[in-house]
Amino acid sequence: MSMQNFSTSFMVERSPEEVFAAINNVRNWWSGRVEGNADRLGEEFSYRYEDVHYSKQKVTELVPGKRIAWHVIDGHLSFIEDKQEWKGTDIVFDIAPKGDKTELRFTHVGLTPSGECYGACSSGWTAIINGNLREFITTGKAPADPFAAEA
Repeated sequence: MSMQNFSTSFMVERSPEEVFAAINNVRNWWSGRVEGNADRLGEEFSYRYEDVHYSKQKVTELVPGKRIAWHVIDGHLSFIEDKQEWKGTDIVFDIAPKGDKTELRFTHVGLTPSGECYGACSSGWTAIINGNLREFITTGKAPADPFAAEA
């Protein structure tokens, strides 16, 4: 069980291509500051949320309407002992048609229950993926920051 990667999924009434496009528009759903682009293979972009979280990702897979993967090449989490726990992990979005809907399965490969960040990071991803990203996919509007009240 301790090797199980964090994963969550949801279904939306949108096409796989619409889901794919929304994921690539990172600035509109990942709360915090994003620099760089995530919409081309080999691109690198960084994410920062206040002084709590910094990570730099490289786009390693980009299969239109099917799959997106980012490799975390650098990171700093201020709230845990191993500040670089995310470094070397992979963030994966699998997209699949299911009848007249589309399923998005998100997996953070390397974010496992044995890691110090698992509790906080899995809760954070749940809010961002099932909240922000889902809202952006279904409405086309950038959602409010789910962590603003906590800051």
